[in-house]
Amino acid sequence: MISKKTKYALKALYHLAGQPSSQPVLISELAKAGNIPKKFLEFILLSLRKGGILQSRIGKGGGYYLASPPARITLGSVVRILEGDLAPVQCLSETNYAKCDECDDEATCGIRLVMVDVNKALIRVLDSLTLADMLERSETERSKLANVLDFSI
Repeated sequence: MISKKTKYALKALYHLAGQPSSQPVLISELAKAGNIPKKFLEFILLSLRKGGILQSRIGKGGGYYLASPPARITLGSVVRILEGDLAPVQCLSETNYAKCDECDDEATCGIRLVMVDVNKALIRVLDSLTLADMLERSETERSKLANVLDFSI
């Protein structure tokens, strides 16, 4: 499961993706829009800026904005910045490797062998989905709901 930190990051990025390009948004606006604690959001946005997802502008008219168009920012890149690699078990992790205590032989471990496939699928999906996809899917669902007639009245 992804952490609350990553969920908050995706909410903030979703909001930024809906803004005109290079239009900075204040942290306080992002925090309010996503119902995110401001101090926690500051830490998250700083990590995303250091990771190249965001840029910031200081002073009047300042704030954070996307460093690239939403269609070029993958969910995989966001998750990696905030969570590390995407491995479902530590013995597959490139950045946080640890041998499983329960495992006698990694080369023949059935759990590890099937998790390799899970890991590949997860990486493929997260690296193919973008912020633009998130926006598009949300807008599609919102328009479907708006077109549904309410017969309960």
